[in-house]
Amino acid sequence: MFLVYPLVSFQYNSEHASYRIKTIVIDAGHGGKDGATRGLTAKEKDVALQVALRLGKALTDSISDIKVVYTRDEDVFIPLYERIGMANRLKADIFISIHCNSMPSNMRNRAASKGVETFVSGFNRLGEQNTAVRENASILLENNYQENYGGYDPKDPESFIILSLLKNSYRDQSIRLASLVQQEYAATGRVDRGVKEQSLAVLAKAGMPAILTEIGFISNPEEEEYITSENGQNEIVSCLLKAIQAYKKHVEL
Repeated sequence: MFLVYPLVSFQYNSEHASYRIKTIVIDAGHGGKDGATRGLTAKEKDVALQVALRLGKALTDSISDIKVVYTRDEDVFIPLYERIGMANRLKADIFISIHCNSMPSNMRNRAASKGVETFVSGFNRLGEQNTAVRENASILLENNYQENYGGYDPKDPESFIILSLLKNSYRDQSIRLASLVQQEYAATGRVDRGVKEQSLAVLAKAGMPAILTEIGFISNPEEEEYITSENGQNEIVSCLLKAIQAYKKHVEL
């Protein structure tokens, strides 16, 4: 393993310096029949879709040669695994799922909770990534690894190491992107609830860096007003755009 790791790392850096982020999949959480979560006036599924569409436009307006794909662009129900499945089929470079947070209606201080947090997939679901990584890892498994090592063989120890390295790389990059998002939120004065790991089905099978961001508590009237306003949504989109631009600059060095 110690012999293979530096070979992969340095070869990746030298031979793939021209790597560019080309495709970003934006997932507006919930939709259709999956849309019960709401605040005083707004539904999470509607707010998530509004922000997703604004983010997509901001990305295409700001970054040349970028392809933005929405898991949904209207009020329809899309099963969780189909959302990340779409990103895997497209060999997306980034997957971002947008949600609104909410506290249970029976909690005494339901309206007091506030702030933003961003999730990455928890360690206990790493096994679900295997197929997606093998099929979607175009950087090494289909290019560099195919050319230099003869393709992916699940029985080959070196192939297993490559797969593990890619999974760890996706995880590290997911955390980096999530951290950049939280930094941008915090810079605008939002309450920073941090980057967290959680067993989320929509992220579990991601064959690329993937995050889920909670843009505010719809159960908090003050935050609901903010995340439904044009100014609030524009600020949220600006935070996400800046984070993606910073992440893009980092991985394209």
